[in-house]
Order: sequence, then C-alpha cells, then structure tokens
Amino acid sequence: MRHPEFQRMRVTLAIGVVGLCATAYILGAWQGTSSAIKAAPRPVYAKTQCGDTPSQTPSNASDTISIASVPSSGARLDFQAHHRVAFNESSRATEMIPPCQLKYSEYTPCHDPRRARKFPKAMMQYRERHCPTKENLLRCLIPAPPNYKNPFTWPQSRDYAWYDNIPHRELSIEKAVQNWIQVEGDKFRFPGGGTMFPHGADAYIDDIDALIPLTDGNIRTALDTGCGVASWGAFLLKRGIITMSFAPRDSHEAQVQFALERGVPAMIGVIGTERIPYPARAFDMAHCSRCLIPWNKLDGLYLLEVDRVLRPGGYWILSGPPIRWKKHYKGWQRTEEDLKQEQDEIEDLAKRLCWKKVVEKDDLAVWQKPINHMECANKRKADETPQFCNSSDVDSAWYKKMETCISPLPEVQTEEEVAGGALENWPQRALAVPPRITKGLVSGLTPEKFEEDNKLWAERVDHYKKLIPPLAKGRYRNVMDMNAGMGGFASALMEYPLWVMNVVPSGSAPDTLGVIYERGFIGTYHDWCEAFSTYPRTYDLIHADKVFSFYQDRCDITYILLEMDRILRPEGTMIFRDTVEMLLKIQAITDGMRWKSRIMDHESGPFNPEKILVAVKTYWTAEAAQKQQ
Repeated sequence: MRHPEFQRMRVTLAIGVVGLCATAYILGAWQGTSSAIKAAPRPVYAKTQCGDTPSQTPSNASDTISIASVPSSGARLDFQAHHRVAFNESSRATEMIPPCQLKYSEYTPCHDPRRARKFPKAMMQYRERHCPTKENLLRCLIPAPPNYKNPFTWPQSRDYAWYDNIPHRELSIEKAVQNWIQVEGDKFRFPGGGTMFPHGADAYIDDIDALIPLTDGNIRTALDTGCGVASWGAFLLKRGIITMSFAPRDSHEAQVQFALERGVPAMIGVIGTERIPYPARAFDMAHCSRCLIPWNKLDGLYLLEVDRVLRPGGYWILSGPPIRWKKHYKGWQRTEEDLKQEQDEIEDLAKRLCWKKVVEKDDLAVWQKPINHMECANKRKADETPQFCNSSDVDSAWYKKMETCISPLPEVQTEEEVAGGALENWPQRALAVPPRITKGLVSGLTPEKFEEDNKLWAERVDHYKKLIPPLAKGRYRNVMDMNAGMGGFASALMEYPLWVMNVVPSGSAPDTLGVIYERGFIGTYHDWCEAFSTYPRTYDLIHADKVFSFYQDRCDITYILLEMDRILRPEGTMIFRDTVEMLLKIQAITDGMRWKSRIMDHESGPFNPEKILVAVKTYWTAEAAQKQQ
C-alpha cells in the first residue's frame, strides 16, 4: 500500500526548500493512500490467543477473542463512541499484534498478584511495583470484557458505572455497611459512603471544612492514602480541590479501577519501603480515613514520607483508629490501652516533626506542618530523633528507598517566610510563575520561559480543538500527558470538564514535577520502559510530546505503544508530537494494533518538520469461548 520511499524518508531539521519538499511529499503520499485505505477490504481477524510470553501460545487455551471495530469515516478520524459496529478496512501493517486471552482483561503488569506473592509481606513490599522481565512482556493487546460500554460522562460518572465494565460485586457485599458501592441492575451506584463517613463523603468533607477552610483557594492539591473507591477525592472536586488517590492492587477488588471508571484521579500504589512517586512539597493536604497504615511504627517512617510530600503549612487529616478510640474501641476489636498508646505515639511523633495539632473533634484530627524549619532546627536537641536528612535530594522518588529522617525545607531568612516561596490561591495559582522557577530552584527554567511555554500550549490546544472537535465538548474526562514539561498542556485545558495526569519521565532534565504541583495540578514520575500503575482502559485521551524520541534508544517502543493501548479506553484518542520519521515508525506499528491514525500538520503550518499524529483506538471486545462438550 505504501510507496517504499514513503517508508525510508528522512526529513531534514532545517526549515527550507528541502524541508518544504519533504513535507509536501509526505502529505501528498498520505492523501494519495487514504482513499485506498478506506476502500480496500480488511479481513476479519482470526481468533487467536497470546500466552504469558511473546514466545508462548497455549495449545489448549479456554478463551478465544473476537474483534469488531468502528467504521472509517472518510478522510476524517471518528472520535465518537459507537460501541460494536462492524467494519472493513485494508491492512497496512507488517506485524499484526494479536489479542491477549480474556484472562488478561484486567492485567496490571507491575502489580500482578501472582508475581507479588514472591515478595515479602513485611512493610507491604509485595504490593509495591514488581514489573515483568523483558522475556515475560506480553506482546498482545489487552481485551475489553464482553459487552464493554463507554463510561457515563462527567458528572454523572461520579455516581454511576456500568457493571459490565468492572464486573466485581465484592465491594458491594464486603462494604455494604459503609455504603461504598451498590449494584443496581446493569449499573453500579456510588452513594459516596466510606468507613468513617457513613453519611456520605459530602457530609464528611463539610465536617473538615468546619475545621480548616477548604474553599478559599489555599488548599488545591490533596493526597488520599488508602483511598477505597476515592469518594473523598470525587466530592472534593466540586470545591476546586484535586486529589491524588491511591490504594494497593487487590486490597479490595478493583477499588482504583472503580475510581478511574468514575472519572476520578487515582493510581495503584502503597506506602511500603519506597518513596511514593511524587516530589517534595507537592500537596496542600494529606488524608487517611481508616487507611490502617501504622503511622507510629518503624521510627515514624511513613509519617516522615507524608511530611516530605506536604507543602509548608500543609495539613494532615486522620480519621479512624486510633482517633476517638474511647467510643470506637469495641467496634475496632482492640483494647483501650492499645489504642491510647498508638495515639500517644502519633502525637509524640508529630511534635518531633514540628507539626502543630490544629484540632481534634469527634472522629477527625488535624495537624499542620510548619511553614519553614528555622524554629524547628534551632530548638532541636542533638540527640533528638528523627534528625534532618543530610541529602537535599528530596524530590527524587522513583524507586527511591524511604529514610527515617526529616526532609529539609529550603532555607529562609525569617521565621515568617514560607520555605520555597508562598503559593497563590487557586485558580490564580495555575498561571502564576511557580516559586521553584522564581527562586531559580529548577535549572534552566526562568519566568520568561514559563510565560512562553504557557502561550505555546494555548496555541497548541487551540490547534488540537480543530483537529479533534470533541475535545472541547466533554468527550474526554481522564487525560494523560506522558511528557508533561511544566504542565502547559494541562493548563490550556483547564476550562473543560477533565483532569490531567501529568507524567514526568524519571531521569529527565529538568525535573519539572514540583513545578506542576506548584501550579495546582497533579502528576507522577514514571519510566515509560515499564508499565504505568493503573488498570486497563482507564484513560480517554493520551498526549505524547516527543516521548518516543526520548525513549527510542532506551527500550523497544512497541511495548510503550502496547502500554498506551492497555491503559486507553476503546475509542479513546492519542496525540503524538514528534519528527515525521518517528511518527512513521509509530504509525507502522500501530497499524497492526487496530488503531486508525493520520499525520497532521504542525500548528505553525506545513513548513515545520515536526508533525502531529492523531490516532483512535478502535472498539473491540473479548468473548469467552463456550466450554468444550
């Protein structure tokens, strides 16, 4: 189908006569092939399986896969949801990547319960990230379950999800008293209940709001440890607070999957032996509602990690054991002495962290981190523990072991100065120059570059809206930026009913994730040579700006594309920005992954050697084979 020269082209980086000729040829080649692609019939894919490794194909597998995809819509890509509509289309790929077996429908490569059993349970090590080796990577497409439907749109999705998309009743039974989730016919309903908020998350948040102000814009980013189905984060959104919720895989079946299906930010994660993958001074508020983390044990290791990621002046909220133990100790099946000791030890540790207890009322206790460490350091005794860490590398959080020391804050001149710089209230915070930049704490970034970046991404998103009309119409809810830079893409999308998971590749320079959090957005560190800590089908739109140029010499980009396919919902959209040469490599692989794609002009016009590839993942589902007679 494609002329050999189309495959072998090399586009010069110079913008001139050569670049113009190459660009014109590429666009002409695309237009010349598009009608043939649309018209030529593509055979229905044969039923097949993919085994545990690329070299294994089970001979007696009990699952088979059938595929149906949405129809092509001429020269334009179709971004709408159609579910299962049959189509015919020609094949242009050299390698057709087969579907995986149905049993991999909810596969989470780095949080596989079978692999986790090989690791110690002490300190939750078995629930940390443990990724497969190269030899054990699946080279197949993760299937959607039979009868998969596109999720409800926001805000209805906060309260409802399709049962067929996450067919797990366990939580509705196990947490029936707490009212986490209910099954209603072919839907799940989320009443907003929780273990410590039986009257609903909204009422619980009102109780917090009576203790500390939640609506004046001072609190924007929150962290929820052991989040359940993330109802706390879901109901904070209407107050202008965005929460990074995390919980371990299989602590309760599919809890993080439920959160993302609802359109609520969440990740698979646990506080174990390693730092959680967020920078220092990231969150305005951290929360634990009966998360059962032993805060008073291991020399305070876990509370020291919360202290690291809390911004100066940030709050820590605790409900559940041991708070209000005099009333609840019988229900918790613990002795009064045991619970009193636990609370005393937490109170003592908080004082040694120089936290101030703001209030304890009913089931809630709130502490506040100091705005700087000047007084804390001056009054500290030589033998007092925990000591301040010797290293200033407080942002490093990708496979970095936690330490039993206090992460130092940036130095200040007076006791009234906020360490690292004061933040604007939300929403002004989003466009204000972050303190890490104004104070020169991020190498190479200046206020001028920040302003230029904001303008650049506003122009780029305006261009995306022309390429992808549904972007401005509520089609997408869960969005991921795989190489987020300073968060300009997320900033340019603020007016729409969506949220962005801003990913900063580990080891990239400069490290901008702290800047993103200071703008009031959320994100995480990640290495794209490994799988992301989420369930399949949890994002609607994925944005990849020069990700593949960054990783092409580090790992096989086919597996990065397979990972994108795993975490993208059927009929979801991908935007790639890169050189034409790299985009052609990507397109050649994704043609064998049932994606429809098209190379588009750069927003500055056809003379720019950088192009944009827009792709749509086609709809198909797995169907269980009938049992052999």
